[in-house]
Amino acid sequence: MNTPSAALSHWHALHAQSIAMLNLAHTGQWDELIEQEMHYVQLVESISGNPITACPPAQIEQARFLLEKILENENTLKELLKVRMGVLRDLIGQTGKQQSITSTYGKLSGNILYPESLTRDNQL
Repeated sequence: MNTPSAALSHWHALHAQSIAMLNLAHTGQWDELIEQEMHYVQLVESISGNPITACPPAQIEQARFLLEKILENENTLKELLKVRMGVLRDLIGQTGKQQSITSTYGKLSGNILYPESLTRDNQL
């Protein structure tokens, strides 16, 4: 049912969801954030199917205010996600280096390595 109060309630729900997602990002609960994203998308779809334009001007103004807050939250969330991506990129780089070192040392295990000068001196 598309009613003006339902349209505004969707905007309030989207704002609350954006705050919840932002809190999850601030506390580093990345898996939970991803799970909440689907609910966020569903709310956006509900809003697109129930436009606020048919509402009284006061409700449209409330929705505009909520939209501004939602966009601010999204921008903050994007910045937090960029930081998280940097951390993950660094971890992946470190893991790659560790695997390379492990592989190199694994190939050399069981071999006794001597400096080149010692082996030449012994041959004389």
